[in-house]
Amino acid sequence: MTHTARRIGRTLALVLPVVLVLSGTLAVARVPWAASNSESQILTASSDTASSDTASVRAKSRTPQDILRDQLLVELQEKDPGIALTHLQRQVEERPSLAKHCMSIARALGRAAVASYGPTRAQSFSRPVCDTSFAYGVSQQTAGS
Repeated sequence: MTHTARRIGRTLALVLPVVLVLSGTLAVARVPWAASNSESQILTASSDTASSDTASVRAKSRTPQDILRDQLLVELQEKDPGIALTHLQRQVEERPSLAKHCMSIARALGRAAVASYGPTRAQSFSRPVCDTSFAYGVSQQTAGS
């Protein structure tokens, strides 16, 4: 009896995951949003003027981190990356809610600095702001990723 129960258990252990994966794949393939003709869905969505108006209104509302990033990128172009990094650090100290976005903003500044100043000069502006994310952004842009 024990041998038979073990054998049934092993069979179920091998067959059950395969059945679950296949049934899940088939279930997902049959939902309406997985249609093969997605162009018609895109065209109908874009042809509706009411939805495009509300989409443009939503696109205009921007998050504080997006506004700060854009301001700092302009400052980087007009002045230099060192000043932009200093202002980033001050903003994060004044508004701790921006701390979770600090690394991504600093990386964006690093990539923009390479585009404006070249990799060697951009690296010279590097400071320990947001775990040296500026330097990482410089290296990312230099490597071409």
